[in-house]
Amino acid sequence: MDLGLADRVYVLTGASKGLGFATARSLVADGAKVVISSRSAESVEAAVAELGDGAAGVAADLTDPATPELLVRTARARFGRLDGALVSVGGPDRGTAAQLTDDQWRGAFETVFLGSVRAMRTFAAELGEGGAIAVVLSTSTRTPIPGLGLSNGLRPGLAGVAKDMADEFGPRGVRVVSLLPGRVMTDRNRELFEATGDADAAAAEAAASIPLGRLGAPEEFGRVAAFVLSPAAGYLTGLTVPVDGGALRTL
Repeated sequence: MDLGLADRVYVLTGASKGLGFATARSLVADGAKVVISSRSAESVEAAVAELGDGAAGVAADLTDPATPELLVRTARARFGRLDGALVSVGGPDRGTAAQLTDDQWRGAFETVFLGSVRAMRTFAAELGEGGAIAVVLSTSTRTPIPGLGLSNGLRPGLAGVAKDMADEFGPRGVRVVSLLPGRVMTDRNRELFEATGDADAAAAEAAASIPLGRLGAPEEFGRVAAFVLSPAAGYLTGLTVPVDGGALRTL
């Protein structure tokens, strides 16, 4: 199936590694152009080199209010247009909601929540008919994950923001979709497994809890995200899409 991605241009935050990079790779493989960003200039440079001529990179922090506009300008300057965006940020600190300090909550709000809202708002304002935004959240949007209080508290709010924006920007033909990755084998999940003291046992236990019986691969998420952002998904908006091997027990 032709996703209609040829020569379309997307900006992706938090995309030098992990789920964002997997999405960028899927987009480029289908003919799209991408502008990726993360805080590490070295990681961005390496990612762009791997993606090839269809990619540009910007080292920038999503907590900086100027970052979304910078990414828009870069996309237009390098590739002449902007058709959509993937908004992704790194996972916040571990700890239960009651254990975390005020400073940890404020920091996570700035990065996970406000930085994402600002980016989504800015990108949506620049998109025309057929534009799409996907925000990377977590299965914690639907059910709390033990020991991840910040994610449990902030991700559902972002899903509500995405739904609100989908309603607001829908009449302009701009779509907004939330993606809910589950246990996909990224650096973040490796970190969580290692924090248990027995990473192999933790990974095996997680895999056993998933109906498909295994952890996900980043490229499996990336292909779903690329589809959601593509014209082929033109009638999808305002919904949450789990990419979790069936782990969520909600309908």
